Amino acid sequence: MTKVDLKDVPETMLWTLYNRASEASRQDAIIKDDKAIEIYQSIEYDYEKSFGRADQSFAVRSLTFDQEISAFIKAYPECYIINLGEGLETQRFRFTSDKATWVSVDLPEAMEVREQFIKPDKKHLHIAVSALDRQWFDTIPKDKPVFVTAQGLFMYLQEKEVKSLVIDMINTFQQGFIMFDTVPIWISLITSSSIGLKKTWNYTLPKMPWGINRNQISEVKNWSDKIKRVREIPYAFPRGLQKYLFDSFLLTPILNRYAPTMVKVEF
Repeated sequence: MTKVDLKDVPETMLWTLYNRASEASRQDAIIKDDKAIEIYQSIEYDYEKSFGRADQSFAVRSLTFDQEISAFIKAYPECYIINLGEGLETQRFRFTSDKATWVSVDLPEAMEVREQFIKPDKKHLHIAVSALDRQWFDTIPKDKPVFVTAQGLFMYLQEKEVKSLVIDMINTFQQGFIMFDTVPIWISLITSSSIGLKKTWNYTLPKMPWGINRNQISEVKNWSDKIKRVREIPYAFPRGLQKYLFDSFLLTPILNRYAPTMVKVEF
């Protein structure tokens, strides 16, 4: 068993790993992720004590990103998939493409943990810098189509940082997509308050400075004239109480703007 020492935002990689591996272990799993299960079982950490009972949310998110990336690779086989703040995401193991190049960008302390379980190679590059450090741009050919993902990242940044990064990526690369998930403003406000938002008695979520409501997603298109389209992709839970509650939330006009969601930006 491997011990890891992670705090604040980098520790959330264990939360997402826990949920994905737990879902992948089910007989009726929506996602096949043997690598996530392997890493989950290799780390000495009390997941349930920190994060409570596992749920479907991060598996649904990963599956949705996988589906969008799969279509992109089919259209552009020699593309670059750039995963910002990837943590212990095991996406590359869920694809068989041998022409696409995968680039993982994360903080040095997060990358150190990742490389204990996932090694880089010629087609899977690791860059140990903040996603906000534009030096990683220099690693990517500017004439190649890119699909940039930011799963569980942008909410931990300031709005001006998110907007600036998105604009700089659009101005640097010729064509592609940027896909990320969001939290509504109410979650941002609670996590940023003096009280904070507790996942369990033993774990308080890191502050999430940037929140955006679903009815504001269309405003992202105003960030740059080069943005062709902004599409919202709602979470689609597969089963159980979580599906019932979330679907009911989305069907309630007064409330549905306050749900987490996913966003895909085409440029």
